[in-house]
Order: sequence, then structure tokens, then C-alpha cells
Amino acid sequence: MTYAANGLAALEAQLQQDLEFLELPAKSWVPERTFQSAPVRDVVVIGAGMCGLAALAKLQFTGISNVVAYDAAPAGLEGPWITFARMETLRSPKTLHGPALGLAQLTFRAWFTAQWGKEAWQELDKIPKAQWMDYLIWYRKVLNLPVQNNVRVTHIQQAGDLIALDLDGAETDRVYTRRLVLATGRSGLGGFAVPDFLQGIDRQFWAHSADDIDFTALKGKRIAVIGAGASSMDNAATALEQGAGAVDLLIRRKEMPRINKMTGIGSQGVVHGMHQLPDAWKWKFVDYTAATQTPPPRSSTLRVSRHENARFFLDCGINAVKQEENGLVIETTQGALHYDFLIAATGFTNDFHGRPEFAAIAPHIRSWSDGRYQPEMGNPRHSLLEAPDLGPSFEFRELTPDGCPMLAHIHCFNDAAMLTHGKVSGDIPAVSAGADRLVRGITASLFAEDVEQHYANLQAFDTPELQGDEWVDSTPLLKQENAL
Repeated sequence: MTYAANGLAALEAQLQQDLEFLELPAKSWVPERTFQSAPVRDVVVIGAGMCGLAALAKLQFTGISNVVAYDAAPAGLEGPWITFARMETLRSPKTLHGPALGLAQLTFRAWFTAQWGKEAWQELDKIPKAQWMDYLIWYRKVLNLPVQNNVRVTHIQQAGDLIALDLDGAETDRVYTRRLVLATGRSGLGGFAVPDFLQGIDRQFWAHSADDIDFTALKGKRIAVIGAGASSMDNAATALEQGAGAVDLLIRRKEMPRINKMTGIGSQGVVHGMHQLPDAWKWKFVDYTAATQTPPPRSSTLRVSRHENARFFLDCGINAVKQEENGLVIETTQGALHYDFLIAATGFTNDFHGRPEFAAIAPHIRSWSDGRYQPEMGNPRHSLLEAPDLGPSFEFRELTPDGCPMLAHIHCFNDAAMLTHGKVSGDIPAVSAGADRLVRGITASLFAEDVEQHYANLQAFDTPELQGDEWVDSTPLLKQENAL
């Protein structure tokens, strides 16, 4: 069936019918709890971007209905898509299922085709980033997902066998939950990765690529952009398009990375098999892809190079950055270069010690550097060593036994989970598989934790299926026949 004639309303009606046929959401089954007379959530999700929404939807589909997601951003601005993501389109193929959770009517393709038809779908090359955001807004609305915007979690602490969260913003209460999911995106557990050479440099002269940058203020300026990845190209292109006088990309490598290795081996085997591999193989895969690097998309690179005032400097490592009265002097392996402003497209870090909301748990989180990594695995790459050592359901592990028991109930469903679980909690292609893995684990642990209550419910259940009038006991007749 096509929906172009009837539009989105027909698609939504079909989706609701599919959900009804599949008995989704499943009936609620988790016993209600209170703590000091306050209601207790079964699960709280921090973050309502793509991963947070997928997790929330899967929880509700599984019958865990006493849930909520908090996001610090206003509604419609969650995630990077129309904030610090400065590409024109997604790099992922338009056909990927994304957070659809196995439901055809919940895919981007169904949503797009319902409004613009099959011909427009065939003509579409890549998905514009703002259109992807529109799809996620619809996803949240059509599934009626419980999200509270403009709310920031400021503190996490243990409260008995529960997790207490302090909130700031549109809500300022303390809330209690049995499980916590950190769907905090690319920043994961840490924040911006800032090179040492930028320490102490006044922020008026530089920004991280994920900052809210006023590109109009850079008109006519000389700009340096560090890196050769997608974000460096997107920021350089945005600066050029907003009238920057000149933009130089300072690239440490002697050659631009050209081959997207992980995309080349993408399969359901990778999605479902990577997290089951021995640790040495996990390390080998991730270390190799980090060493070879992911190239920027061709379209993003051409978006920069079509400008005559853009330059690519290869084999251009940075030795030091010096601040002057009106700009920066960057000492590079190709000599000293002068700029008005610098954009550091240097990614993110998993150093969760810098996040105040994680202060109570950060000292207790076990990372791969705490024994999971072994020297025989290969290069001790810092970005991998700082990755959290997670359990099979994305749950944190304690650095020392009983040091912070609530960590077993906090799930790291964000980019920081990649080394342990593969790319299932940050990128579009496998987010549904990641949400399924996460929620299966939460479901099993909640059921086990309440097993006595469930057994008591089993014993107490007394609704008969048979009323007693469906048969006649023939045993007395048999005794008479045997007496003859």
C-alpha cells in the first residue's frame, strides 16, 4: 500500500493497526514501588535524541511503562542534527532502518513516502539533516513517548537500592528510579576532547566543532580548522559559506583517509557478533579503524574544496599555539601560521571525571585500562583505554567490589559503549539492535529483582478458566462396572 494520496494520516493509522496486531505496547508488568512516599520510576533515560527515543520506545513496547526521558534541550532541538551537526545531509544511506525497531511503518522511508510519494523517494540521494530531525520529532509524537524537555540532571546518587536524580530547569524535584540509561550521544560520559596546545588559550580565539559558533562573526577572518574528519569539513564549509576570508584545514596525516573500513564490512554479523567476540578481537577491530580513520564524506569535502579561499595542509602537525593581541600563531611542522580564529574538530573524550552530574559515580566506573586491556592485545590507544568496561546490557562495572552498587543499574547507551558493544548505541544503522539488547537486559534484571513478587502473584492468581460444569465425573460408574 502507498500513502502518498492520503498522506501521513494513513501511515499513522496503519502503524497503529500494526501495533495493535502485535500487541504493542505489551501490558505493564513491573510492580509499582514508592520510596519515602515518593513514586519510583522503573527506568529514567537521560537524553531524548535518537538513542534515547529508541530506548524509550523499546521499553514501552516491552511493557515497562513507568518510564521517562529528560533532555536539557528544548523540544525539537535534541541531539546534534540542527545544533552542532553542520553537514548538509546524513552520510548514512537513506534506506537504513534506524530506530524503527523492526516496524516498517516506523521507518524514515515510510514517513517520507507518505508525504512526498515514491517518485520523490527515488530521487532522494541522502537525507537532509533537518529532515531527519523532523522524522525524529514525528517518531516521538506518533509513539507518544514520555519526554520532558528543558530538564537537566545535575546529580546522581544512591538511595537505598534505588538511584536518586536531582533535576534542574523545567523540573526541579528529586526523582527516584530503579534503572538509569545514559543516552548522552557523542559526548558520552565526558565532553569535548581539547588538545593540550589549546590549554590556556582565550576562548575568544577558538571553539570546539560542537560549540554553538557564531559563524557570521567570522566573516572576513582567517580561520584554521584542525582535522580531516567529517566535522572538520562541515565546520570549514560553514565558515566559508558564511563569508570567512580564508579557511585552512590543518591535517596531521600525510594523506587524507579515503576508505571507510567499517562500512565496507557492515553486516548483521558485525551488529550481533561483535560484542560476543573475545576482548582481543574487539580491541583489534576498533584500534585498526581508529588507526586508518574514517574519511569525511565526498560531498562534505567537495563542499570545502569548491571555495578558492580554502586550503588543505597535509603533514601539518601542530606543535604549539600562541595567543597574540589580535589572533593566534600556530607553530606547525610546516612552519608558523597566523589566524584570527581556530576551530578544533578534535572529537570527544570518555573522561567522565569532568562532568559534575557524574561526580558521585565517576571514581567507581571501571574502564578498559583497569585490567580488561592486556598488552598483548596491541597498541595501548588512550581513547580506547578510557572506554568504560561494560556488562552485557551496557551496564557499568565497579572498579572495586561494592564500591558503588548502583552502577550495575546504570546503563551506558551512548557512543562510549562502542569498544564493548560495537556501533549499536550511537550511529543510525544498528540503533534498533542496540535498544533491543539494552531492554532485554533491563527486562531480565527487573524481573529477577522482583521474582518473589512475581511468584506470589503466581500463587495468588485464582481466576478459573473452567467453571466446573464442563464435564461429568465418570469415576463412580467405573467402580460400579468393576463390581459386576
